[in-house]
Amino acid sequence: MTERRWRPAYVALGSNLEDPARQVGRALERLAGLPETVHVASSRLWRSPPLGPSDQPEFVNAVAGLLTRLPARALLAELKGLERNLGRAEPVVRWGPRSIDLDLLVLGDLESEETDLRLPHPGVQDRDFVLYPLAEVAPDLWIPGRGRVKTLAGRVQDRGSVPLAQ
Repeated sequence: MTERRWRPAYVALGSNLEDPARQVGRALERLAGLPETVHVASSRLWRSPPLGPSDQPEFVNAVAGLLTRLPARALLAELKGLERNLGRAEPVVRWGPRSIDLDLLVLGDLESEETDLRLPHPGVQDRDFVLYPLAEVAPDLWIPGRGRVKTLAGRVQDRGSVPLAQ
């Protein structure tokens, strides 16, 4: 059996329902329990306006840095299972309100354009609510096909994402 190597993975977390800061906090805690995965870093919590329909509450966002030996599809399945365990109901309106959202942003240097597995995550370079917390965790990370996180964070349109007072 071939030993799988450890790869860095970065996960964006977001919530705007049912005590969003608590929802994101619970998800961050549960990431540490994923198989063959170590939770190594977390950003601060950030408050951001919704990307989609404006008639919904503001979001609380964060980014977690992981080391994992899981293949991409297995990690994605674990994240989707965690969303369900934390109470996310499907279907969710695109960019609409949600109790928890976990998005796999980057997995090592993997690039994928498959419909159900797009890596790096599409739009990562355009979202301040992703780049600002990601820059806290991994400012020098090179996102394949996009650039260095700290450079992207310095160029992204600021939509009003700010650190949550803690």
